[in-house]
Amino acid sequence: MTTADPSPVVEFTGVSLAYGDFTVLRDVDLQVRPGQVVAMMGGSGSGKTTLLRATTGQLQASAGTVKVFGRDMASLHGEALRETRQRMGVLFQGGALFTDLDVFENVAFPLREHTHVSEAEILDRVLDKLQAVGLRHAAHLRISEISGGMARRVALARAVVLEPELILYDEPFAGLDPISLGITAQLIRTMTDQLHCASVLITHDVAESFAIVDRVYLIGQGRLIAHGTPDELSAAKDDYLQQFLQGRPDGPIGFHYPITPAFEHWLADYRKGLRA
Repeated sequence: MTTADPSPVVEFTGVSLAYGDFTVLRDVDLQVRPGQVVAMMGGSGSGKTTLLRATTGQLQASAGTVKVFGRDMASLHGEALRETRQRMGVLFQGGALFTDLDVFENVAFPLREHTHVSEAEILDRVLDKLQAVGLRHAAHLRISEISGGMARRVALARAVVLEPELILYDEPFAGLDPISLGITAQLIRTMTDQLHCASVLITHDVAESFAIVDRVYLIGQGRLIAHGTPDELSAAKDDYLQQFLQGRPDGPIGFHYPITPAFEHWLADYRKGLRA
């Protein structure tokens, strides 16, 4: 594991995040530093992807401060926001590959969109990243001709082709077979070490994440439940934490989605319509 730089790439300070009247998370403090792989974990609907959206500036904090590369995301607009996002790479949950392009052109896409490098350099850089994920010799194949696990590796190559300072992975292990899952996890660790970037995993996969991450933040019940190294969290006594880590059906993690003002307004309007 790589020694952390003292300057955070991502820093949340007292952050609350909301959609309308519904506050998803309150008072979140977290840091991600260069060379670190950090997992943001929690059950379905706990707010993991909301953290990602705040990091990319798609959602502004209702309280507190979100800083990325030392800049307050709430203050960035237009070109400044675009330039900040260009320093990030994102691996979307579904891969988001272009099915009408071959493997090579999918990985080359960010270079063509955001740089002015020559075609010869595009060839070298794309093949280099495909080599890193074991798919150099699949460059000519169409997306329909490769497996789901291979497609995830193509998406990873595309996410790192600009050699970003921050890479965000949205559920990188979802739907993968055990071999592809293990390969993907090790690639995330290797890419982070090689680029000395900061990597954030939005995930609920415990075993795979704990094998490669430096630090874990667990969210639930609208707040940050726990944070620490995998060893520290595994040894903790918190009931919520242990229920999540061990996958126990009984415990403080509720099955039902919480009631919100938006639901109450919807139900009242629906009932009013029934009486009309």
